[in-house]
Amino acid sequence: MQLTSKSRFSRLTRRVGTSALALIAVAALDTAASSAQADSSRAASPTAAHRAPTITKDAFGSTAEGPVDRYTLTNGQGVRVRIITFGGIVQTIEVPDRHGRNTNVALGFATLTPYLTNPAYFGALIGRYGNRIALGKFTLDGVTYQLPINNDPNSLHGGTVGFDKHIWAATPFRRGGDVGLVLRLTSPDGDQGYPGTLTVQVTYTLTASNGLRVDYRATTDKATIVNLTNHTYFNLHGEGTGSINDHKLLLNANRYTPVDSTLIPTGTLDPVAGTPMDFTRPTAIGARVRDSFGQLVFGRGYDHNWVVNRHDSTSLVLAARLSDDSSGRVVSMFTDQPGIQFYSGNFLDATLIGTSGHMYREGDGLALETQHYPDSPNHANFPSTVLRPGQVYRTTTVYQFGTEH
Repeated sequence: MQLTSKSRFSRLTRRVGTSALALIAVAALDTAASSAQADSSRAASPTAAHRAPTITKDAFGSTAEGPVDRYTLTNGQGVRVRIITFGGIVQTIEVPDRHGRNTNVALGFATLTPYLTNPAYFGALIGRYGNRIALGKFTLDGVTYQLPINNDPNSLHGGTVGFDKHIWAATPFRRGGDVGLVLRLTSPDGDQGYPGTLTVQVTYTLTASNGLRVDYRATTDKATIVNLTNHTYFNLHGEGTGSINDHKLLLNANRYTPVDSTLIPTGTLDPVAGTPMDFTRPTAIGARVRDSFGQLVFGRGYDHNWVVNRHDSTSLVLAARLSDDSSGRVVSMFTDQPGIQFYSGNFLDATLIGTSGHMYREGDGLALETQHYPDSPNHANFPSTVLRPGQVYRTTTVYQFGTEH
């Protein structure tokens, strides 16, 4: 699928404004042109073999469940991604700046031990239900289920032992210029209070055009709820280099889901216009993050779900675009999901030490989590997260990396 076609951007222009989308279209089309030129150069170059995509494995410690492996994916275009089988965690993402210098732009840890608790969920696969469920309760087909309360008074990211706390079975693959990793996990009936045996598959693909694609798939033997996502934190200037408040963010969303003081949606879909929640044009994250706007007070910054503008319920559309002027790095996120959670790292408190040996303070990274809305099982007006036997849960998110000058 060509994610940067002119027709796609013309549709998006009608939703978030011509000025903002013009910037995206130019950058994306430039990226596509550069990629095509690179492909041509590789075909003609006698040293093309040295730039072939690779995937390697090394040991990364062990847990009570068994050994943990780390896979390193490279695409020959200057992008390298490391993924560990514990939690399906994206440990590092190395991408070039406008001068071709590679830097890791994902927050994480250098060793396995801090990932065993990982209170910030750095890089992790989240399930069964990403985000919060009010009071840890939901009712399905007349039965009320109680989940662990791990974000008082609510349940967060699947409970105390979510998908981020298990070892996933891994199968590497290579297809043409792409390399990837298929991860599999089975969550038994009653796991963390959720009904049904859920069989999950997540495929990470590092593409030849500098995209990281994540495909999620799940089936169940009993009616249940599912909301899978990835919790990577980004700092495009480089992991451990300080605040992301000067990063510019665009969210393709005219509405968001306001929350109460416990960060549970009220049930309404409010317009962003005229509020600090308006990112329909590229805006510095720090420009309004400390405003006294009630929603920012509740979250101690941004920790909210935005309603992605879309013309249907299945196609990949632009959800967010993040850029760093100092390095020129850009990441555009495409998804088929109805929502995206923007979390500005409000609770990073200098107690966690990252891969570079630096402590993480408030605002040193941000997460953009594609998803269904928080607490959807308790809001009939939100898109459904119910999965029944015979149905297949499928969703895709693409992180497209590039640069601008």
